[in-house]
Amino acid sequence: MVARRRWVFGIWLIALVALGSAAPSVFSSLAGAGWQANGSESVQVRELAQQHFGGNSSAAVQVVVHSDTATIEDAAMQQTLTDVAAVFDGDTRFGEVIAPQPGMTISPDGHTGILIAGANASTDDMVKAVDEVKGELTELSGDGIEVYPTGSSALWSDFNKANHDAMIQAELFSWPVTLAIMVLAFGSLVAAGLPLLLTVAGLVASAGGLVLLNGVTPISVWAMNFAMMFALALGIDYALFIVARFRDALRNADPRAAVAETMDTAGKAVVLSGLTVLVSLSAVLLVPAPAVRTMAVGIMLAVTFVLIATMTLLPATLGALGSKVNAASLPYAKRQQHRSPKFAAWGELLHKHPWPFALVSVGILIALALPVLGLKVAMPSIAVVPEDAPVRQGYELVQAQFGAGAPGALQIVVPSADAAATATAASTVDGISMVTPPQPAADGSNYSLLQALPAVDPSDERMGTILGDLRAELPESALVGGAPAENLDLQQALNDYLPLVIGIILALGFVLLLVALQAPLIAILGTAVSLLSTAAAFGVAKLIFQDGHGASLLGFTPQGFLDGWGPVFFFAMIFAIAMDYTVFLLATAKEHYEKTGDPKAAQVDGLAHSGRVIFAAAAVMVAVFFTFALSDPLPPKEMGIILGVAVLLDAFLIRLILLPVLLRLTGRAAWWSPAWLCKVLPSISFSH
Repeated sequence: MVARRRWVFGIWLIALVALGSAAPSVFSSLAGAGWQANGSESVQVRELAQQHFGGNSSAAVQVVVHSDTATIEDAAMQQTLTDVAAVFDGDTRFGEVIAPQPGMTISPDGHTGILIAGANASTDDMVKAVDEVKGELTELSGDGIEVYPTGSSALWSDFNKANHDAMIQAELFSWPVTLAIMVLAFGSLVAAGLPLLLTVAGLVASAGGLVLLNGVTPISVWAMNFAMMFALALGIDYALFIVARFRDALRNADPRAAVAETMDTAGKAVVLSGLTVLVSLSAVLLVPAPAVRTMAVGIMLAVTFVLIATMTLLPATLGALGSKVNAASLPYAKRQQHRSPKFAAWGELLHKHPWPFALVSVGILIALALPVLGLKVAMPSIAVVPEDAPVRQGYELVQAQFGAGAPGALQIVVPSADAAATATAASTVDGISMVTPPQPAADGSNYSLLQALPAVDPSDERMGTILGDLRAELPESALVGGAPAENLDLQQALNDYLPLVIGIILALGFVLLLVALQAPLIAILGTAVSLLSTAAAFGVAKLIFQDGHGASLLGFTPQGFLDGWGPVFFFAMIFAIAMDYTVFLLATAKEHYEKTGDPKAAQVDGLAHSGRVIFAAAAVMVAVFFTFALSDPLPPKEMGIILGVAVLLDAFLIRLILLPVLLRLTGRAAWWSPAWLCKVLPSISFSH
């Protein structure tokens, strides 16, 4: 890379210009929906409703028109309804427009009506369609008449916008904080700027890559949100490790030889760390939910570009800079050594007194992990949307006028021959307040559609029981769907796949550590302690987001549960980050064990050479993640706090205390490997 750096810079410039030209459209072009369990009963209902009932599915747009003084029959209200219908005219994404119907979509007092614009496109296209028309619809409010678009498509439209704005705000806030930490860690403005250069390259490339990939298959807009965060955190992690090692190697060699030594040692650790992250996230691809899968794809793409940049662009840049990497140094930086005396002293302390530190750190982690046994999960309620969002105002108005369960009507599609029996059976189910008369299919097919109105809010935990009872009581030919059913079916799929995802991540994480370190015992221990920090992070999440401890301080109203995708998705992310630090520490320890054959030198020098980098990298990650805790919407806040707490616990209690203590207690056994295993595994050495 150093010898051919002009080629490297040229290729990266071409790639960044090509991908960068697509990057600006990333948020407008990516998909806005995909929160569904593919193949579930509720998805079948949505597809049948879209096909045979003029698009009157869960993806249809419901426009609430309300007046405190006028009724639906009044001329002003009728004119507003006509204007609302005109907004949908000529747009092929919307199907049949159904005016408010007495007894169904007109409130008992006549002051509120719901106009339905059917869905004639995919859920992703319907969210984009609402993005485009919701401004026009809300502008029709006036003269005492209020107009609010609501329904599932409108909810995702407002929800995605609120989250996107929060993500951008958090990213802008985190950059200066990150740069400040980097300057303190490196003591040099040039060295501190390199990780940010690498991260920008990775971000631009991954944004353009996601836009191109979206042309092949719909990619959730959430993929870019997570990719931005991970590219920043991991890009800085990798660059910190490489640059710190290069500055040390530069003391005794010319720039080209220093880059070679750096990539032969720290470079291998970064590659193995990147592979661990990719492997952990690949397990999430098993979950049959497009949004969850594409979020994983987004992060994997960002990590891949950051990894490629770390292996190509960074060594070429370091070779070109040479000793100038220390330019614009702060006074204290000139006294910095790669082998930190403070972390060496810390390693000696842990070596002398391992048990007290082990018991305290394990005790804290177990105490924090215990609440996870009472963790509840569910799909987010309307409370995650800002109070001034049109969809929430419309939702609350529908509840006030039609009842608590009105915004979450369950849809039943059944062959017409069984429609009457289905209506009778549905009306007897406990928790169903009203069932509409069967509506024959608009296209003449042999199907009928019924709406069953639950008596509880769609996010109420009793909703699951009502849906289960309804499916059990109805004829076998009847299929039950609707927005609440889609959420519950997705939650069930996430719960079903969670043990499989966790098992695969743990197994693959162990295998990668085993291949990297060629030592079964430390590979098992490294995987086990990563699981401990992950459990502790979820325990803290339960205390904050389910029980509400610190909710007023953080500025949110607890939902009484953790968002449904949290366990699957955050487990993969936390475990990936935890293994990142594990590889950094153990690869450095293995390097010193290979040089000396002394387990004490491996433990103390491993910590002395990697401790400051782990400390600085963790500080950057915690700063990046905790800036998301300042956002108003709950999901980014949830994500920022869970990931920030996970890194805090993992870096300080595990990587800087528990794992070095385990190296001390296991001694040579930590690095022992049976002869047959050495023959099977590829030969990987960390010493130069």
